[in-house]
Amino acid sequence: MEKVIVVTGGGRGIGAATAKLAAKSGYSVCISYVKNADAAFGVVKKIQEAGGRASAFAADVSQEANVLGLFEAVDREFGPVNALVNNAGVLDVHSRVDQMSAARVERTLAVNVLGSFLCAREAIRRMSRKHGEEGGDIVSLSSTASRIGATNEYVDYAAAKGAIDAFTIGLAKEVAAEGIRVNAVRPGVIYTDIHASGGEPGRVDRVKSSVPMQRGGQPEEVAKAILWLLSDDASYSTGTLLDVSGGR
Repeated sequence: MEKVIVVTGGGRGIGAATAKLAAKSGYSVCISYVKNADAAFGVVKKIQEAGGRASAFAADVSQEANVLGLFEAVDREFGPVNALVNNAGVLDVHSRVDQMSAARVERTLAVNVLGSFLCAREAIRRMSRKHGEEGGDIVSLSSTASRIGATNEYVDYAAAKGAIDAFTIGLAKEVAAEGIRVNAVRPGVIYTDIHASGGEPGRVDRVKSSVPMQRGGQPEEVAKAILWLLSDDASYSTGTLLDVSGGR
């Protein structure tokens, strides 16, 4: 039976690496994007050229109507969803809390937290045995920032990822008996474009000496952890927060 996965924010970085690896693992891949259609459809093209099935859909996960539209489009084009990767996320420029605007914090929480809630809700409606379905898997992207706090950089982002940790644990217990496993991966400093959003494209190289392994991570290393949590090899793991951080 065909397996269908939704990867939000799948056009770049960890999301793109996850989408490509999922395709190699036999999934039909549906990725969402907000602005960068070229990047998203570039990932789709690479998957298709390798013989996989993929498509991309425009959707701002912080908007309920967009999330509903995303899952309805996936239903029409691919059929029932078996797996969800809540990867879409944002952070803003480095700032102290006393300099943050309400609009900034609201946007950070809306994309990182509300977006994950909404996408998980729609996935559960399509996966849960309670709804007559056959189960499935959800993996959300947290961050080691939820443990460290991201002081003087983006405490709002760290707080959002702390919410994802709690969401993962609570939701895992809620739907475990319904055939759905819910886990999270907490990447450390990874070479992705998100650091440019914080105003420091070279951040990984600046902080990598604080990582016990003395290097930044690659998106593919995080993607492999995500695909493991989605696989039967992790069949007895739910409510797990898996650090992929080089020991940081």
